[in-house]
Amino acid sequence: MDPIKSLFSNVNMFDYGMPSIGIIDLLDIFIVAYLIYKIIFWIKETRAWTLFKGIVVILIFALVSKVLHLNTILWIMSKTISVGIIALIVVFQPELRKALEQIGKGRHLFNFFDFDGEKDEQKITERTIEEIVKACEKMSPVRTGALMLVEKDVPLGDLERTGIPIDAVVSSQLLINIFEKNTPLHDGAVIIKNNRVAAATCFLPLTDSTEVSMELGTRHRAGIGASEVSDASVVIVSEETGAISLARGGVLYRNITVDTLRTMLLHGVKEKKRTIKRFKIWKGWRDNE
Repeated sequence: MDPIKSLFSNVNMFDYGMPSIGIIDLLDIFIVAYLIYKIIFWIKETRAWTLFKGIVVILIFALVSKVLHLNTILWIMSKTISVGIIALIVVFQPELRKALEQIGKGRHLFNFFDFDGEKDEQKITERTIEEIVKACEKMSPVRTGALMLVEKDVPLGDLERTGIPIDAVVSSQLLINIFEKNTPLHDGAVIIKNNRVAAATCFLPLTDSTEVSMELGTRHRAGIGASEVSDASVVIVSEETGAISLARGGVLYRNITVDTLRTMLLHGVKEKKRTIKRFKIWKGWRDNE
């Protein structure tokens, strides 16, 4: 035992380089871990999970080939890896686009540095909301189907280009007339931005969610799909039942009353007003400097 004790007594643990971890290193590790977690969580919630498992199988096959020295297979895989990266981008294109849209909708950090307060003042107003609510109140009893998108921060230009330009002041009479049955503009969605009816008969992407009730038709699925790819408030009037619904953030609030619709739409306006006020205060402080 004495030789062993003398061996350990001569060993000084501080002679070896001990890694020093500071606050920046911990922050770096936390950010990387969080990004990996979000990527895995995002993949599991999409159809890309099945493709991802296929890629894992290929990587395991490549590892086995490396261990067994299967040189021909390794040569083929090494030559196709550059093409494979491009193929992955093409295959995962819908999922990548959705992920970037989700990142772009996270404006909590960027809003503080957005000094374009005058542009925000052109967003939806209480008068416009009241006209939308009046139109829904008139269309619901007679079961006139309607689909309206109220633009917020995320531009809807790509959806607007699929329809017919209108560029008219929002009024309940105009909205009712657009969605009247057997009229040229009744089929499709209406996009409202800057307090004007920008376009009608617009085509919207259908939701891929499997949690949507089978009772819902194409109009409701399109409304949910549009709310998934933007931060717009989507107002829906059912042609079968006359029920009013609101889709926001991929969530559908069904069978709401006119008063509830008004409250939910006005809530976004009040939040926007507080944001504009903060922008003006920050801009004024910057100008004074």
